[in-house]
Amino acid sequence: MLILLIFITLLLSWMIKKYVFKFNHHGHKNNPPSPPKLPVIGNLHQLSALTHRALQTLGAKHGPVMLLHFGSKPVLVIQSADAAAQFLKEHDLVFSDKPHTSSTRRLLYDLKDMIITPYGEYWRKLKSICVLQLLSNKRVQSYKFIREEETALLLEEIKSCCLSETAVDLSQQFDLHSNNVICRASFGRRFGEGENGRRFTMALRELFRLMATMEIGEFVPWLSWISRVNGFYGRVEKVREELDEFLEMVVEEHLSRGLESGDGNKNNENFVDILLKDSSIDRDGIKGILLDMLAGGTDTTSSTLEWAMTELIRNPTFKMKLQAEVREIVQDRQVITDDDLGKMQYLKAVIKETLRLHAPVSLLGRVTREDITVMGYDISANTLVLVNIWAIGRDPASWDQPEMFHPERFLNSSLDFKGVDFKFAPFGHGRRGCPGTTLAIASVELVLANLVHKFEWKLPMGAKCEDLDVLEQPGVSLHRKNALLVVPIHREHNML
Repeated sequence: MLILLIFITLLLSWMIKKYVFKFNHHGHKNNPPSPPKLPVIGNLHQLSALTHRALQTLGAKHGPVMLLHFGSKPVLVIQSADAAAQFLKEHDLVFSDKPHTSSTRRLLYDLKDMIITPYGEYWRKLKSICVLQLLSNKRVQSYKFIREEETALLLEEIKSCCLSETAVDLSQQFDLHSNNVICRASFGRRFGEGENGRRFTMALRELFRLMATMEIGEFVPWLSWISRVNGFYGRVEKVREELDEFLEMVVEEHLSRGLESGDGNKNNENFVDILLKDSSIDRDGIKGILLDMLAGGTDTTSSTLEWAMTELIRNPTFKMKLQAEVREIVQDRQVITDDDLGKMQYLKAVIKETLRLHAPVSLLGRVTREDITVMGYDISANTLVLVNIWAIGRDPASWDQPEMFHPERFLNSSLDFKGVDFKFAPFGHGRRGCPGTTLAIASVELVLANLVHKFEWKLPMGAKCEDLDVLEQPGVSLHRKNALLVVPIHREHNML
């Protein structure tokens, strides 16, 4: 960092005039408010590892719509529900491309995946396949037995720690559970166990960290050497190789099984088999789609479970209210059914409140496809757009006591997960919104209901519940910085 500052300082004397001159020639445009910036690096010095928090702080001074500059790249930041609706709801097509970097292209098979690939015919085809064959309501219902079996295994793992009152790492358990569910739904079997499974899970987590890392070379090209010196490019290559090795194994396994069984029984087909039969998607495209499903299916679910349990443990009153609802509905039965879950309105409120405070993806990224004027502001094509979902979820203009965990705010509320109302859009909105919401919520509801039904919870070493931290780990999805370690106490009389 010291070398970088010295280098920039030496250049300022001759670059500042050129930079200011260029800026003044674009002064006729009606730009959104902007905080002061430095030559060359723009507003990069005002960011932090937790970018969503830094942007919220800047927005408090400069308004819910700001124009920043990351190096020479214009960045539109939106941090209110009203502004998000005016920009994105009314002009969804203009804001339908996703941002990417050279490293993202490297990690996601040159943008042949569904999540990042540019909007167009190829993207529509991939989304149609993913929704129809994996993520539709009908498909999610067909995976019910998978969710139930994996939840039962999770509960047995937790129960085994009860006699010794050993602390359970719920963060790790949620990762493993979520990965097992999506692997069985997509691939037909688990992959999360053993050494290879642990390596794969760690590689996925590293992928999320890398994709959330600000590469200064993307915004100040002549500083791209920093990513080589600090080892960033090396980390990208390492995780790319590890993930590709795993995905190659999955593809080869399914190809071999297909050859052995001939054209076989369609009843035994899974998502990978269906992709392999589509000649319009090449091998890299298949691996990119599978990586999307694994990453999204694992991280969104585990993050939501992690934060829901964190908030319930920190707020015993709400935990007891949820327990009372679940236990009244389930009584002394072992298995919680879909009918039971449908009656649990407080459970749904707890999950929504968790998603409001801890959106799975804090920053929704878009890129403008063309020049556009919105709210009187002139926005150029290829402008990076960041919608701070995390900040909107805590905006006093939309929420009463926004920093407080209070599930009751969602009781008798029409707000849902579809992103129609921009003050609550934890999974995005419009054509580029997350298509896996139904699968994620189904898993979260079942696990959370079982955890509060069958166990009591306390912190290790006699720590007080209200002292449980809520520190965040930087990444595409916001996880806890510190693992969620809790001691379970089993309710034996409910297991009759």
